[in-house]
Order: sequence, then C-alpha cells, then structure tokens
Amino acid sequence: MTDFPKDIYTEPQPIHRNTLLNLGPLAKMAGIWEGLRGVDIRPESDGPFKQSYVERIELHPIDPQTNGPQLFYGLRYHVHITKPGQSKTYHDQVGYWLWEPAAKTIIHTLTIPRGQTAMASGTANADANAFELVASQGSETYGICSAPFLNHAFKTVEFRIAIKFNDDGTWSYDQDTVMKILGQEALFHHRDTNTLHKIGEPILNPIMR
Repeated sequence: MTDFPKDIYTEPQPIHRNTLLNLGPLAKMAGIWEGLRGVDIRPESDGPFKQSYVERIELHPIDPQTNGPQLFYGLRYHVHITKPGQSKTYHDQVGYWLWEPAAKTIIHTLTIPRGQTAMASGTANADANAFELVASQGSETYGICSAPFLNHAFKTVEFRIAIKFNDDGTWSYDQDTVMKILGQEALFHHRDTNTLHKIGEPILNPIMR
C-alpha cells in the first residue's frame, strides 16, 4: 500500500482465514527446509574468509495481520546454522516474511542475537519465481539498526537478498550484507548463498487449526 486512504482505521474486506492460500510468491517457501551446501564469505583481520555451513529453516504461516486498511499475510521463521559436522550454533536468526497483496509488496524482517535487526522490502507479482529485497542504513522505513559496537566496527550500510524458486521444488537465496569495516576504505560484501530442500510441511496458521 503506497496510496494511503483518508480512513486509517477501517480494516479491508474480505480477510481470508487460510494464510497458506494467500501468500502470493511466499507460498513456495512455507515449510521446513534444509540446506547442506551453504557458503559464507565473511570478514577477517587478514581478508575475506570462506566458510561452508549447514542450515535449517522453519517457515510457518501466521494469522492475517492488519494496520487499519493495510493487510498482510505472512510466515514466521527461524534459521539455525551450524558448521558441517558441528552442533554449536554458527548463526541464529528469527523474523517474518510478509506479503501485502494490494501493493504487491514483500517485506522481510530479521533479528540476530548479536545486536542487529533489519527490515527489507521489494515488489513482485503473486506468481513470481524470483524477487529481490533491499534495506538501507539510515532509512526511516526499510532500514537497519545495530547495537553500538557493530555500528562502530562493522557498520552495515545495505542489506540485499535475492530469492529464486527452482524447477525441482527447491529455492535458493543470495544474500549480500554490505559493511563499512573500521580501518578499511572499501566496503566489504559479506555474502551468504544456499539452496534449500524441503524436509517438512508447514503448520497451519492458528485460526485454521
């Protein structure tokens, strides 16, 4: 929704109960997924370091959400990542994937337990097989917020994620976290890529259970 109505209180109609049937392009992401060949290119003191990783992500539908006339259907997610052969957490992340049908807009929120949160957005058709979302540091809407140390030493100035749905039922992402690292003139592109294979079905949203 970009052309905001004068009535900011009245909810839209109809609001469909079954979120799984109203997720637009996000419908293909619902479920439990595993990725065994992730690649992480992260900053180290002596330069970029490439690390492989194993990923599990659960995406389950939530009940429809409204901001007055604005309507979202969405997925709540949890990402848990380890290094191959290890059980210690390498990366943990929670948030939402949201679809606003009226504006053909996708929103991705993310929070990590190292003092950082972001909200990225992009547009796509309901039947899209690929889309890209962006968040920018300093934006009042789709932006990035970091705790003081990260903002001082590893300032994230842009976050970008591209999603692609593959013919074999898998989906892939290419994520670029652009960072201004203390003492370095050039921006660093912290890249994460993986392909996810489905290992479980989503749980219905609460009103449908």
